[in-house]
Amino acid sequence: MTPEFDLIARYFTRPQQHTDLGIGDDAALIAVPPGHQLAISADMLVAGTHFFTDADPYGIGWKSLAVNISDMAAMGAEARWATLALALPEIKAPWLAEFSRGFFDCADRFGVSLIGGDTTRGPLTISVQIMGIVPMQQALTRNGAKAGDDIWVSGPLGTAALALAAMQGHYPLTAEALAECSVALHQPEPRAELGLALRQMAHSAIDISDGLLADLGHILQASQLGADIRFADIPLSPIARQHMADKTVQSFVLGGGDDYELCFTAPSARREQISALGRQLGLTMSMIGQTRVQPGVDVYDASNMQLDIKKPGFDHFTQA
Repeated sequence: MTPEFDLIARYFTRPQQHTDLGIGDDAALIAVPPGHQLAISADMLVAGTHFFTDADPYGIGWKSLAVNISDMAAMGAEARWATLALALPEIKAPWLAEFSRGFFDCADRFGVSLIGGDTTRGPLTISVQIMGIVPMQQALTRNGAKAGDDIWVSGPLGTAALALAAMQGHYPLTAEALAECSVALHQPEPRAELGLALRQMAHSAIDISDGLLADLGHILQASQLGADIRFADIPLSPIARQHMADKTVQSFVLGGGDDYELCFTAPSARREQISALGRQLGLTMSMIGQTRVQPGVDVYDASNMQLDIKKPGFDHFTQA
Protein backbone atom coordinates (compact mmCIF):
# COMPACT_ATOMS: atom_id res chain seq x y z
CA MET A 1 0.00 0.00 0.00
CA THR A 2 1.37 3.43 -0.92
CA PRO A 3 1.96 6.05 1.82
CA GLU A 4 -1.04 8.07 0.59
CA PHE A 5 -3.51 5.17 0.73
CA ASP A 6 -2.04 3.97 4.00
CA LEU A 7 -2.67 7.46 5.41
CA ILE A 8 -6.31 7.33 4.27
CA ALA A 9 -6.84 3.81 5.60
CA ARG A 10 -5.15 4.50 8.94
CA TYR A 11 -6.66 7.88 9.83
CA PHE A 12 -9.78 8.51 7.77
CA THR A 13 -11.56 5.24 6.98
CA ARG A 14 -14.49 4.28 9.22
CA PRO A 15 -17.80 2.39 8.95
CA GLN A 16 -20.25 4.37 6.85
CA GLN A 17 -23.57 5.91 7.81
CA HIS A 18 -26.21 7.63 5.63
CA THR A 19 -24.51 6.36 2.45
CA ASP A 20 -24.75 3.44 0.05
CA LEU A 21 -21.05 3.53 -0.87
CA GLY A 22 -18.31 5.59 0.76
CA ILE A 23 -14.52 5.71 1.04
CA GLY A 24 -12.70 3.14 -1.10
CA ASP A 25 -14.30 3.76 -4.51
CA ASP A 26 -13.95 6.55 -7.05
CA ALA A 27 -17.10 8.24 -5.77
CA ALA A 28 -19.57 7.93 -2.92
CA LEU A 29 -23.21 7.05 -3.49
CA ILE A 30 -25.86 8.80 -1.41
CA ALA A 31 -29.64 8.88 -1.57
CA VAL A 32 -31.66 11.95 -0.61
CA PRO A 33 -34.93 11.11 1.19
CA PRO A 34 -38.10 11.85 -0.80
CA GLY A 35 -39.43 15.34 -0.29
CA HIS A 36 -36.02 16.80 0.58
CA GLN A 37 -33.41 18.96 -1.13
CA LEU A 38 -29.65 18.45 -0.98
CA ALA A 39 -27.79 21.36 0.64
CA ILE A 40 -24.08 21.65 -0.25
CA SER A 41 -21.36 23.96 1.04
CA ALA A 42 -17.56 24.06 1.16
CA ASP A 43 -14.92 25.80 3.26
CA MET A 44 -11.14 25.97 3.10
CA LEU A 45 -8.75 26.44 6.03
CA VAL A 46 -5.19 27.49 5.19
CA ALA A 47 -2.29 27.44 7.64
CA GLY A 48 -1.18 30.97 8.45
CA THR A 49 -4.53 32.43 7.39
CA HIS A 50 -7.18 30.51 9.32
CA PHE A 51 -4.99 28.94 12.00
CA PHE A 52 -1.44 29.17 13.30
CA THR A 53 0.92 26.60 11.82
CA ASP A 54 1.73 25.31 15.31
CA ALA A 55 -1.92 25.19 16.44
CA ASP A 56 -3.27 22.13 18.24
CA PRO A 57 -4.18 19.61 15.50
CA TYR A 58 -7.20 18.34 17.48
CA GLY A 59 -8.71 21.82 17.38
CA ILE A 60 -7.92 22.19 13.69
CA GLY A 61 -9.68 18.90 12.97
CA TRP A 62 -12.74 19.88 14.99
CA LYS A 63 -12.97 23.37 13.54
CA SER A 64 -12.50 22.28 9.92
CA LEU A 65 -15.74 20.32 10.13
CA ALA A 66 -17.58 22.52 12.63
CA VAL A 67 -17.48 25.61 10.41
CA ASN A 68 -19.13 23.60 7.64
CA ILE A 69 -21.82 22.22 9.95
CA SER A 70 -22.47 25.84 10.91
CA ASP A 71 -23.22 26.60 7.26
CA MET A 72 -25.77 23.79 7.22
CA ALA A 73 -27.35 25.15 10.41
CA ALA A 74 -27.70 28.57 8.82
CA MET A 75 -29.68 26.97 5.99
CA GLY A 76 -31.92 24.96 8.31
CA ALA A 77 -30.35 21.80 6.87
CA GLU A 78 -29.40 18.61 8.69
CA ALA A 79 -25.72 17.88 8.05
CA ARG A 80 -25.19 14.29 6.83
CA TRP A 81 -22.08 13.82 4.67
CA ALA A 82 -18.66 15.42 4.22
CA THR A 83 -15.62 15.04 1.98
CA LEU A 84 -12.13 16.09 3.03
CA ALA A 85 -9.27 17.25 0.79
CA LEU A 86 -6.01 17.55 2.72
CA ALA A 87 -2.72 19.04 1.52
CA LEU A 88 0.20 18.17 3.81
CA PRO A 89 3.81 19.38 3.70
CA GLU A 90 4.78 15.93 5.04
CA ILE A 91 3.21 12.94 6.77
CA LYS A 92 3.46 13.31 10.55
CA ALA A 93 1.69 10.47 12.35
CA PRO A 94 1.11 12.28 15.68
CA TRP A 95 -0.35 15.32 13.91
CA LEU A 96 -2.65 13.20 11.73
CA ALA A 97 -3.79 11.12 14.70
CA GLU A 98 -4.87 14.22 16.63
CA PHE A 99 -6.33 16.00 13.58
CA SER A 100 -8.46 13.00 12.64
CA ARG A 101 -9.53 12.55 16.28
CA GLY A 102 -10.78 16.13 16.42
CA PHE A 103 -12.48 15.81 13.03
CA PHE A 104 -14.29 12.60 13.95
CA ASP A 105 -15.23 13.79 17.43
CA CYS A 106 -17.06 16.65 15.72
CA ALA A 107 -18.50 14.28 13.10
CA ASP A 108 -19.82 11.92 15.78
CA ARG A 109 -21.25 14.79 17.80
CA PHE A 110 -23.32 16.03 14.87
CA GLY A 111 -24.01 12.79 12.97
CA VAL A 112 -21.85 13.47 9.91
CA SER A 113 -20.20 10.74 7.82
CA LEU A 114 -16.89 11.26 5.99
CA ILE A 115 -17.56 9.70 2.59
CA GLY A 116 -14.51 10.62 0.50
CA GLY A 117 -11.85 13.15 -0.38
CA ASP A 118 -8.23 13.43 -1.44
CA THR A 119 -4.72 13.92 -0.08
CA THR A 120 -1.68 15.52 -1.67
CA ARG A 121 1.64 17.12 -0.78
CA GLY A 122 1.64 20.89 -0.42
CA PRO A 123 1.25 23.80 2.02
CA LEU A 124 -1.04 22.74 4.88
CA THR A 125 -4.56 23.27 3.53
CA ILE A 126 -7.81 21.67 4.63
CA SER A 127 -10.84 21.72 2.32
CA VAL A 128 -14.14 20.28 3.48
CA GLN A 129 -17.31 19.93 1.43
CA ILE A 130 -20.43 19.22 3.43
CA MET A 131 -23.83 18.00 2.34
CA GLY A 132 -27.11 17.93 4.19
CA ILE A 133 -30.83 17.57 3.69
CA VAL A 134 -33.69 20.00 4.17
CA PRO A 135 -37.41 19.51 3.45
CA MET A 136 -38.55 21.01 0.15
CA GLN A 137 -39.22 24.76 0.34
CA GLN A 138 -38.13 24.98 4.01
CA ALA A 139 -34.50 26.08 3.63
CA LEU A 140 -33.50 29.29 5.37
CA THR A 141 -31.97 31.81 2.96
CA ARG A 142 -30.46 35.27 3.08
CA ASN A 143 -33.08 36.96 0.90
CA GLY A 144 -36.16 36.28 3.02
CA ALA A 145 -35.92 39.13 5.56
CA LYS A 146 -38.86 41.54 5.78
CA ALA A 147 -38.88 45.20 6.79
CA GLY A 148 -39.60 45.45 10.51
CA ASP A 149 -38.21 41.99 11.32
CA ASP A 150 -36.46 41.49 14.64
CA ILE A 151 -32.74 40.71 14.32
CA TRP A 152 -31.47 37.95 16.65
CA VAL A 153 -28.15 36.32 17.47
CA SER A 154 -27.76 33.01 19.23
CA GLY A 155 -24.89 33.58 21.62
CA PRO A 156 -21.93 35.68 22.70
CA LEU A 157 -19.94 37.50 20.02
CA GLY A 158 -16.36 38.74 19.95
CA THR A 159 -14.82 36.06 22.17
CA ALA A 160 -12.90 34.28 19.40
CA ALA A 161 -11.63 37.57 17.99
CA LEU A 162 -10.48 38.60 21.46
CA ALA A 163 -8.53 35.34 21.78
CA LEU A 164 -6.93 35.77 18.36
CA ALA A 165 -5.88 39.36 19.13
CA ALA A 166 -4.33 38.25 22.42
CA MET A 167 -2.45 35.40 20.73
CA GLN A 168 -1.10 37.84 18.14
CA GLY A 169 0.03 40.21 20.89
CA HIS A 170 -2.46 42.91 19.90
CA TYR A 171 -4.57 42.84 23.06
CA PRO A 172 -3.63 42.03 26.67
CA LEU A 173 -5.40 39.13 28.39
CA THR A 174 -4.43 37.10 31.41
CA ALA A 175 -3.41 33.49 30.76
CA GLU A 176 -6.65 32.33 32.38
CA ALA A 177 -8.80 34.65 30.26
CA LEU A 178 -6.97 33.65 27.08
CA ALA A 179 -7.48 29.95 27.81
CA GLU A 180 -11.21 30.54 28.27
CA CYS A 181 -11.56 32.64 25.12
CA SER A 182 -9.47 30.22 23.06
CA VAL A 183 -12.16 27.53 23.29
CA ALA A 184 -14.45 29.74 21.18
CA LEU A 185 -11.68 30.22 18.62
CA HIS A 186 -10.44 26.63 18.31
CA GLN A 187 -13.57 24.57 19.02
CA PRO A 188 -16.64 26.52 17.90
CA GLU A 189 -20.01 24.91 18.58
CA PRO A 190 -22.21 24.96 15.46
CA ARG A 191 -25.87 25.69 16.27
CA ALA A 192 -27.26 22.67 14.44
CA GLU A 193 -30.39 22.12 16.56
CA LEU A 194 -31.25 25.81 16.44
CA GLY A 195 -31.01 25.90 12.66
CA LEU A 196 -33.49 23.05 12.31
CA ALA A 197 -35.96 24.69 14.71
CA LEU A 198 -35.74 28.07 12.98
CA ARG A 199 -37.19 26.67 9.76
CA GLN A 200 -40.61 27.31 11.29
CA MET A 201 -39.80 30.71 12.82
CA ALA A 202 -37.22 32.76 10.91
CA HIS A 203 -37.48 34.68 7.65
CA SER A 204 -33.72 34.60 6.97
CA ALA A 205 -30.49 33.36 8.55
CA ILE A 206 -26.70 33.31 8.25
CA ASP A 207 -23.85 32.06 10.40
CA ILE A 208 -21.41 34.64 11.75
CA SER A 209 -18.00 33.75 10.36
CA ASP A 210 -16.62 37.07 9.11
CA GLY A 211 -18.20 39.35 11.73
CA LEU A 212 -21.71 40.38 12.76
CA LEU A 213 -22.00 43.47 10.57
CA ALA A 214 -20.41 41.83 7.54
CA ASP A 215 -22.60 38.74 7.70
CA LEU A 216 -25.79 40.58 8.64
CA GLY A 217 -24.91 42.81 5.68
CA HIS A 218 -25.24 39.81 3.38
CA ILE A 219 -28.82 39.28 4.59
CA LEU A 220 -29.63 42.96 4.20
CA GLN A 221 -28.13 43.17 0.72
CA ALA A 222 -29.95 40.05 -0.46
CA SER A 223 -33.23 41.26 1.05
CA GLN A 224 -32.71 44.91 -0.03
CA LEU A 225 -33.07 46.26 3.50
CA GLY A 226 -31.16 48.17 6.18
CA ALA A 227 -30.99 47.78 9.95
CA ASP A 228 -30.74 49.52 13.31
CA ILE A 229 -28.60 47.67 15.89
CA ARG A 230 -28.43 48.24 19.65
CA PHE A 231 -24.87 47.49 20.77
CA ALA A 232 -25.90 47.08 24.41
CA ASP A 233 -28.20 44.19 23.44
CA ILE A 234 -25.48 42.16 21.71
CA PRO A 235 -24.62 39.18 23.94
CA LEU A 236 -21.06 39.03 25.23
CA SER A 237 -19.00 36.53 27.17
CA PRO A 238 -18.12 37.61 30.73
CA ILE A 239 -14.54 38.36 29.64
CA ALA A 240 -15.61 40.46 26.65
CA ARG A 241 -18.12 42.30 28.85
CA GLN A 242 -15.30 43.32 31.21
CA HIS A 243 -13.67 45.14 28.27
CA MET A 244 -16.76 46.32 26.40
CA ALA A 245 -16.04 50.06 26.91
CA ASP A 246 -12.84 49.59 24.86
CA LYS A 247 -13.44 50.56 21.21
CA THR A 248 -11.08 47.79 20.12
CA VAL A 249 -13.25 45.19 21.84
CA GLN A 250 -16.34 46.81 20.32
CA SER A 251 -14.76 46.21 16.92
CA PHE A 252 -14.16 42.55 17.84
CA VAL A 253 -17.85 42.17 18.73
CA LEU A 254 -19.12 43.86 15.58
CA GLY A 255 -16.57 42.69 13.05
CA GLY A 256 -14.13 40.19 14.53
CA GLY A 257 -15.61 37.02 13.11
CA ASP A 258 -15.04 33.35 13.96
CA ASP A 259 -18.12 33.37 16.22
CA TYR A 260 -20.15 30.72 14.34
CA GLU A 261 -23.32 31.82 16.06
CA LEU A 262 -26.49 32.24 13.98
CA CYS A 263 -27.81 35.66 13.05
CA PHE A 264 -31.39 35.58 11.85
CA THR A 265 -34.45 37.74 11.31
CA ALA A 266 -37.98 36.88 12.37
CA PRO A 267 -41.35 38.62 12.72
CA SER A 268 -42.09 40.26 16.07
CA ALA A 269 -44.95 37.79 16.60
CA ARG A 270 -42.31 35.06 17.12
CA ARG A 271 -40.48 36.74 20.02
CA GLU A 272 -41.81 34.59 22.84
CA GLN A 273 -41.48 31.42 20.78
CA ILE A 274 -37.83 32.21 19.98
CA SER A 275 -37.05 33.05 23.62
CA ALA A 276 -38.65 29.77 24.70
CA LEU A 277 -36.57 27.91 22.09
CA GLY A 278 -33.41 29.46 23.51
CA ARG A 279 -34.32 28.25 27.00
CA GLN A 280 -35.06 24.79 25.64
CA LEU A 281 -31.67 24.58 23.87
CA GLY A 282 -29.71 26.30 26.64
CA LEU A 283 -28.72 29.17 24.36
CA THR A 284 -28.67 32.91 24.96
CA MET A 285 -31.06 34.25 22.32
CA SER A 286 -30.73 38.02 22.00
CA MET A 287 -32.81 40.41 19.93
CA ILE A 288 -30.34 43.12 18.92
CA GLY A 289 -32.27 45.32 16.49
CA GLN A 290 -34.72 45.57 13.63
CA THR A 291 -34.58 45.66 9.87
CA ARG A 292 -35.77 48.75 7.99
CA VAL A 293 -36.53 49.86 4.46
CA GLN A 294 -33.71 52.44 4.35
CA PRO A 295 -30.40 50.82 3.26
CA GLY A 296 -27.35 50.72 5.50
CA VAL A 297 -26.66 49.68 9.09
CA ASP A 298 -26.57 52.03 12.09
CA VAL A 299 -25.30 50.88 15.50
CA TYR A 300 -26.34 52.76 18.65
CA ASP A 301 -24.89 52.68 22.16
CA ALA A 302 -26.88 52.63 25.41
CA SER A 303 -27.29 56.44 25.21
CA ASN A 304 -28.73 56.14 21.69
CA MET A 305 -25.57 57.68 20.22
CA GLN A 306 -24.46 56.27 16.89
CA LEU A 307 -21.17 54.34 16.94
CA ASP A 308 -18.53 55.00 14.31
CA ILE A 309 -17.79 51.64 12.66
CA LYS A 310 -14.38 51.44 10.98
CA LYS A 311 -14.27 47.75 10.05
CA PRO A 312 -17.49 45.78 9.50
CA GLY A 313 -15.82 42.38 9.15
CA PHE A 314 -13.11 40.13 7.74
CA ASP A 315 -12.36 39.92 4.02
CA HIS A 316 -9.63 37.57 2.75
CA PHE A 317 -8.65 39.91 -0.07
CA THR A 318 -8.53 43.22 1.82
CA GLN A 319 -6.58 42.18 4.94
CA ALA A 320 -3.12 43.61 5.48
